[in-house]
Parts: sequence; C-alpha cells; structure tokens
Amino acid sequence: MANAQELSSTEYCRDMILMTEGILEVLLVNAEGIQHPHLIWKPTYYLIAECGAHVHRTKISSGKDDKAWWNEKFAFELQPSDFRNSTHLKIRIKKSGFFSQGTFAGETIIYLGGIFSEGLDRGSLEVEPAPYNVVLEDNTYRGQITLGLKFIANVCTNLK
Repeated sequence: MANAQELSSTEYCRDMILMTEGILEVLLVNAEGIQHPHLIWKPTYYLIAECGAHVHRTKISSGKDDKAWWNEKFAFELQPSDFRNSTHLKIRIKKSGFFSQGTFAGETIIYLGGIFSEGLDRGSLEVEPAPYNVVLEDNTYRGQITLGLKFIANVCTNLK
C-alpha cells in the first residue's frame, strides 16, 4: 500500500479515515419573547436540536435583558444516507426550572434542502445568524430564536 504522501486526498480519506458527506454546524445565539416574563424570576430554557437521527441537547440558557442566551455551537456529522432523513433541522425549546423541567415552550423548523444542495455545489455554505419564528403547541407564533448555520461538504473525519 502506498504511503499517505503518495495518495490523493480522496484516496487518503477513503483508505485511512471516514469520509462524510458533510458537517452541519449550528450556532445558537439567543431567544426572546417566548413566554411572558415573570416578576419574581426569569425563565431559563434548553434546546433539543434534531437533524435526521442525530440529536443534540444544549446547556441551560442564561437570562439577560429579557432574552435567553446560549452562544453555543455544535455540529452534526452527516453521512450520505443521512441526507434522505435530514430534510430539516428541528429546534425544540424546553423550559428549565424547579416546577417546569422539560415543559414544551415552542419549536422552530428550518428546511435544509437548499442549504445542502448549494453547499454541496460550492463546497460550503454559511447562513449568518438570523431570527426564526417560534411556533407554539397551538400553531401560533410567539417570539424568535436567533441562530446561524454552516454546511461544509465532503469532510474527512477520524474513525477514532
């Protein structure tokens, strides 16, 4: 077998480490206007992000200026088979507190088809942080969550 210096980058990825179709990075910035503010305490939240079969739970938000802040970045490594199951990114907002641990507060769904197809064509695509409406259980809108996305196509990752 040839050494790594003699192999092209594609051959190196195929022979030495796992080649993924892409990585979807999510930057969660903040949320505002989700619930009525309480006079005694500020509600805190955590998020559950789902992309196909992949799930990520965030840390509990810090509350400043009537907003819930995360400033948290995480990534989903997507295999070619994941693209059939990963048509959207679903962000579920849950309340965190003594009496309301895990109570549903709203959700946002971002469709990823255009991001994936353009990212695959260009090699990567970045969507700057922008506000997305939060949908409540009764299908009404209340508040916004600000997040950014970055899709990087054809990435090599270590198997270890």
